[in-house]
Amino acid sequence: MARTVYIETFGCQMNELDSQLVCGQLRALGYAFSDHPELADVVLYNTCSVREHAEQKVWSRLGELKFRKAREPHLVVGVLGCMAERDGEDLIRRMPVVDLLCGPGELDKLPALLDNAVRTRSSLLADEPTEAGPGDNSERFDEYAAVRSLRSARQVALQGNSSRRSATLAAAQDTLELLDLSRAVSPDDHAGSAYVRVTRGCNKFCTYCVVPFTRGAEVHRPPDHIVDECKRLADAGVLEITLLGQTVNHYRFEHGSAATVNGIVQPQKGRSYHGGHRRDPFRGELTTTFADLLARIHDEVPAVQRLRFVTSYPRDFGDDVLEVIRDHPRICRFLHVPAQSGSNRILQAMNRGYTVEEYLEFIDRARAYLHQPEIGRPLTIAGDIIVGFPSETDDDFEATKVLLRTARYKNCFIFKYSPRPGTPAYDKLDDDVPESVKRARNSDLLALQNEISEEVGGEYVGQRLDVFVQGLSQRERKKAARQPAASGACAVDSAPGIVGLTIGGGAIGASAQHSFSAITSAIAVESEPGDSAEGGGETVQLSARTEGDLIVLFDVPAVQSESLIGHIVPVRIESTRPLALMGELDQAHAPAAI
Repeated sequence: MARTVYIETFGCQMNELDSQLVCGQLRALGYAFSDHPELADVVLYNTCSVREHAEQKVWSRLGELKFRKAREPHLVVGVLGCMAERDGEDLIRRMPVVDLLCGPGELDKLPALLDNAVRTRSSLLADEPTEAGPGDNSERFDEYAAVRSLRSARQVALQGNSSRRSATLAAAQDTLELLDLSRAVSPDDHAGSAYVRVTRGCNKFCTYCVVPFTRGAEVHRPPDHIVDECKRLADAGVLEITLLGQTVNHYRFEHGSAATVNGIVQPQKGRSYHGGHRRDPFRGELTTTFADLLARIHDEVPAVQRLRFVTSYPRDFGDDVLEVIRDHPRICRFLHVPAQSGSNRILQAMNRGYTVEEYLEFIDRARAYLHQPEIGRPLTIAGDIIVGFPSETDDDFEATKVLLRTARYKNCFIFKYSPRPGTPAYDKLDDDVPESVKRARNSDLLALQNEISEEVGGEYVGQRLDVFVQGLSQRERKKAARQPAASGACAVDSAPGIVGLTIGGGAIGASAQHSFSAITSAIAVESEPGDSAEGGGETVQLSARTEGDLIVLFDVPAVQSESLIGHIVPVRIESTRPLALMGELDQAHAPAAI
């Protein structure tokens, strides 16, 4: 009998892509998928260890499953990703409800692990009573069933040595690249947008970050594999591709030292940088740099109308990359370049490897190359900031506020520092900033960034922008979630950092994962005053993004909405909010097919 799987994803785009690839693997083996955990007999959590908040959600989910597993002992529970890698089998000892662990560097092994876990749980339960007999004490039976439910199948695949994947001598053992090479690609697997992995791991060892320990050293994929994957996605109708890497602009593949195993070129260990550079010093005929890779994808995959990438490391961002972006019109003029702090003292404590002055020099240089609003090609920049890092003073925080005003991010991800076990900061630095101070600084910085974001957005009011339509807005998803019974729609979990993936009769694209007609039906059940189109009929609000990654919200008739998702359409911007632009579809200039 086919097993039904529910997978919930926490954290970054890397984890979202990992979940999509895992779903493709399992679907090919006959697994069905549901976006309702209570309907699944396999529950998987793909976890993140970068922030404490995401981890607490996972612990809460696992705690809830203890009670369900007491009632349904056949249930198989798995923890994937960074929490599994960092905590190892201690996680199972703390939460015996967990049957399998799989680190991010071992996800190619997940199908075998899951099959073994399912078979092991079945064998554990095969010779045990499933209900109390006439002579059994029911209370005793219930107690026994609860204990029985927590017997773990104990399927574990962890890297342990986090550099295993990057060692040339271990290339013959490395099958992780096959996870990307074998990804399922079809028009039903996306809503016109897709992620493509460029690098894995990180070599930076920032003192607050667990990524080098959970995902291992930098490993760079062969460029032909990346380009071929982009071509297959384009053939399936993908219009927008985002290249992913922890430090994506470090990408470099040296063909002369590439290893080949069973006819497949293997990923390659990343070269460590020592100091910043303006042009990749290793660029040459036998080397594909990040600038070369961007140009290749742009030129060889013309059906991709928008090519973007995250996340960039500021110190090593060369002019060669900026020139390629400038000279190739389908590469988006958007950069996500985390600063983390505006204080040089704190940056040094974080081991970020640059000063505030060097960071701002890069921002100025990028704008000099790419900011051309006069021809409709402005550059937008997003950042990351951590407040309350150990020893951060009021002066350090004020310096960070100055950085925000100078950088003028279109948006900035602002987090309170939380000590992460296994990082240098956790072991060596006292978390001495009070929680109340962290909260106050976080709120203060968010308010300042909201002002800046609204100012940046205000520059677009009155303009007509081409936007990529991703799907229903969060407002509409909340409406649908409140009315699943009335319409038969699947409830949508719109919580940040959680991606529900539906396979088996549904799509796994971020916007197409649910039955669209069912959701729009649910929305019609609970329409708000003013939700009717001018000519009658219900309207829905769609969410889209500009080339510069600005969120645009606009209302359209419900009957038209499905045809817009996954397409690029013109929208006239009418007003701005801190986190979004509000607009109206320019029907006169919309593509005729739409």
